[in-house]
Amino acid sequence: MILEIVKSFFVMIGKALADQPDAKGNFLDALPESIRAIVSVLLSIVPIMVGFPLLFALTTLLERKGLGRIQNRLGPNRVGKWGILQPVADGLKMVTKEDIVPRNADKLIHFLAPVVLVIPTMLAFAVIPVGRNLVPIDMDAGILFFFAIGASTELTIFMAGWSSRNKYSLLGAMRAIAQMVSYEIPLILSSVAVLMIVGSLSLVDIVNYQDGFIFGFIPRWTVFTPWGLAGCIMFLIAALAESNRSPFDIPEAESEIIAGHLTEYSGFKYALFFLAEYLGMFAISGLGVTLFLGGWHAPFPGLNFVPTYLWFIGKLMLIVCLFIWIRGTLPRLRVDQLLNFAWKFMLPLSLINLVSAAAWHFSAVWDFTGGILVRWMLSAVIIGFPYAWLGRGLAGDKKITLRTYRYAD
Repeated sequence: MILEIVKSFFVMIGKALADQPDAKGNFLDALPESIRAIVSVLLSIVPIMVGFPLLFALTTLLERKGLGRIQNRLGPNRVGKWGILQPVADGLKMVTKEDIVPRNADKLIHFLAPVVLVIPTMLAFAVIPVGRNLVPIDMDAGILFFFAIGASTELTIFMAGWSSRNKYSLLGAMRAIAQMVSYEIPLILSSVAVLMIVGSLSLVDIVNYQDGFIFGFIPRWTVFTPWGLAGCIMFLIAALAESNRSPFDIPEAESEIIAGHLTEYSGFKYALFFLAEYLGMFAISGLGVTLFLGGWHAPFPGLNFVPTYLWFIGKLMLIVCLFIWIRGTLPRLRVDQLLNFAWKFMLPLSLINLVSAAAWHFSAVWDFTGGILVRWMLSAVIIGFPYAWLGRGLAGDKKITLRTYRYAD
């Protein structure tokens, strides 16, 4: 019996690597019925608990190396060959550092804040399809679950700032909450356009809708439509703000407010905040891949032999690399600039994009010659003119002039 279970386990691993859909089921059939449910849950949880933290460690090295090249320096190069063991050194440092808690802090809330933050971040991965038949929970309202879970992060940030009994921590927490609430609205609205077209709240249905190719070579991804492109750009901008990434890293603006809600955290507690921030970035990037970039579908015909989870991970890392590039390129915004951009530009433009998506949907009956071109133009005009008008209104009377850059000899 044990040998059969071990054999079926290795068969399951082989089928999973080969992207075959019946891998998990065959392994569960070989187990006693009394433990199948528990093993099934573990098979869904363990890859998330192990895979994405491992991806976090690799991404920190990639980011530090990438930013080093962008800023004309080497980056980590002391720990291990080419600095490849730097994430291990950082982890050991965080675990062994002293945990300092302010005397007047609320000890329980101060301890719970980083722990509670990691939990909803991990739960967000439960509804994201990372490959064919590779979704832990296929919920009919998966995207609703994702946003509901993500909304709890504001509470944990307030817990961290308030429990520290530090005016800088509290002020930083309130700034972080104001930023996250402001950009959560355009983030959701940019996703609603996809939901309108697909007609489902299931992330699996959204991925299946984007299967196939137009004219035999253009993927049916939503990003290749006018409303989808605009929605994707607004989604990524809002994702940067929700992930506290540059140029929206105001909550941790060390040059302005020490370290925001993290001021009174050190050691492993700080590492949990750091981990949750990157896991949140992976989760929201994975949602962007699912909504706009076809999920786990291949970008070109004839590449279906590549395992679907590799396509998903590749697209996910492409967005992460874009975030790293933006961090090394753009300066931090001021608070007034950040809030004005959210409420005066992102919010109205995301609402107008819903009108553009509706026009695309109801014009699908135009089957005359050149109808697809007319649909493109109509949808693009609906979103293009308000973009220019709102952009001019946001700039106001400011005159943008060319800058002259001088470099040291």
